[in-house]
Amino acid sequence: MKKCVITVVGKDTVGIIAKVCSYLADTKVNILDISQTIVSGYFNMMMIVDTTESVKKFDEIINDLDGLGEEIGVAIKCQREEIFDMMHRI
Repeated sequence: MKKCVITVVGKDTVGIIAKVCSYLADTKVNILDISQTIVSGYFNMMMIVDTTESVKKFDEIINDLDGLGEEIGVAIKCQREEIFDMMHRI
């Protein structure tokens, strides 16, 4: 399994989850876990996904999510699980 962590942060607007999840479904990226909160009008979502069956390469997914984020006014970051874990060790 190729796990990745996707984070989405920005001003809350209608359709953020739908657009991100639609892209992932179209790309055959499976969502394993998802958490989202809204604090004082700011949207924050974290997803654990599996890219094993993806129809796109990891670098393409990163670029596509960057573009989608710009389009909908949020910052979307995608990192491989092992990199994310190493960066957030206590």
